[in-house]
Amino acid sequence: MNVVVTRPIPDAGLNLMRELYNVTVHDDTLMSEDELCDFVKGADAIVSLITEKISDKVMAAAGDQLKIIAQFAVGYDNIDLEAAKKRGILVTNTPGVLSGPAVAEHALNLMFAIARHTVPADAFMRTGKYSQWDPNLFIGQQLTGKTVGIIGTGQIGSIFAQACHNGLRMKVLYTDMNRNERLEKDLGAMQVEKEQLLKEADVISLHVPLLPSTKHLISDHELSLMKDNAILLNTSRGPVVDEIALTKALKANKIFGAGLDVFEFEPKLAEGLAELDNVVVSPHIGSATGAARLSMAECVARNVVTCLQGLEVPNLVK
Repeated sequence: MNVVVTRPIPDAGLNLMRELYNVTVHDDTLMSEDELCDFVKGADAIVSLITEKISDKVMAAAGDQLKIIAQFAVGYDNIDLEAAKKRGILVTNTPGVLSGPAVAEHALNLMFAIARHTVPADAFMRTGKYSQWDPNLFIGQQLTGKTVGIIGTGQIGSIFAQACHNGLRMKVLYTDMNRNERLEKDLGAMQVEKEQLLKEADVISLHVPLLPSTKHLISDHELSLMKDNAILLNTSRGPVVDEIALTKALKANKIFGAGLDVFEFEPKLAEGLAELDNVVVSPHIGSATGAARLSMAECVARNVVTCLQGLEVPNLVK
């Protein structure tokens, strides 16, 4: 059987599949849809990344023998789920439990970097501008005891909430489609409506999938509700935030700052965003720890192997 991998993933996952199947890995360049169609021909399994759009056309090009599309990521909005369902093709992901601690830690990293002006302070030192201690230099925010608002309390959002509460004694507000009784019991978290959360939270962290209902979840109206000292964090998916609206708000100092690991027009930034010193941007590295990527690679390989061996497949997406 043939497994194709659209871009390189850690060897741990590739080696597991190579023991059983013919595995072809594309190089690290992005493919057009036509190139992707050529690459997947004859595949029994496709291992995809979020950078590749797996459309009905791509599935058709693979052939009727295609059994599974195994996504090397938590999110899967790049895959046409309806087309896969009609064709009887399984779709799996690597659930947030594997990368959750890494992404939550990176959200904390962005939060601290914004609160304490870490990036501009670093540049200040590197360019030789520091001449003497100054009590008014880079005055930031103290986060201990403040209020954190979590939008989406799945694996990653819950870990982030726990870290903020247990480490910084932050009050936790959250909004989610479902009640999170565990967070309420363990952290004293309160479930509130989104508008209340936006008005009251000092830090707002987004941990939702990209759906039609979550696109531009944060836009002009939502930004106008936030405190002028608010910090907005997005380690979920880029289009959850209206990046043009956010850029305007940051330019006008309507909020204190933003930490972004994902972008609406990825890999590009909204015009003017890169010039601002009240935003920290990182190149979609939330899950970029050795432990997380190793676990993801092994997981995606298990998803493929169980499917091709006719066993019960874990991590099926809806």
